[in-house]
Amino acid sequence: MNHHPCGDTHSKTIGYLLWVFGFTGAHRFYYGKPVTGTIWFFTLGLLGVGWLIDLFLIPGMDRKADDRFTAGQCDYSVAWILLTFFGLFGIHRFYMGKLGTGLIWLFTGGLFTIGWLYDFCTLNRQVDECNRP
Repeated sequence: MNHHPCGDTHSKTIGYLLWVFGFTGAHRFYYGKPVTGTIWFFTLGLLGVGWLIDLFLIPGMDRKADDRFTAGQCDYSVAWILLTFFGLFGIHRFYMGKLGTGLIWLFTGGLFTIGWLYDFCTLNRQVDECNRP
């Protein structure tokens, strides 16, 4: 059952690229799994075992993310790239049309990095809300 009328919301290619750094949990955050992403971050991908297993689980994580989140004007992969590389400056928030918090992030270093970390756990939900009619 697909809830996304416009196609895929997440990219397997991005998922696998993030998997390379999977011991940080990056691919799990990307696919909307902040709890296990945090666990992977603090345990180095369950000491590498979970990281290796995820190599085979990514297609399923991708399908579940596609079913769970809504496609639309904001692209999940673009938002994640902006958060990852420019998140402390709020560029991902400007991209989603959140001018006010984008400015706050810009002038406070991602609200002193706490807001930036919060966005790693909630970005999929934020993009989903932007894409809903």
